[in-house]
Amino acid sequence: MKRINVESSNIESIGYDSKSQTLEIEFLNGSLYQYFDVPEHIFSALMNADSHGKYLNANIKGIYRFSKV
Repeated sequence: MKRINVESSNIESIGYDSKSQTLEIEFLNGSLYQYFDVPEHIFSALMNADSHGKYLNANIKGIYRFSKV
């Protein structure tokens, strides 16, 4: 999955696959997480958020199934 580098204090890059609705987050510490069944509008809002980390914590973590890759 292709990821886009972002300006964030803890996130390196963010990727999204619309067919599988899988969101991929790479953190600055090198860890990689995939979140499943994430609607495209959530990905768009994450990419447009003033703070990617705050949006992730408030709207994705604890809501969508995930796996550490």
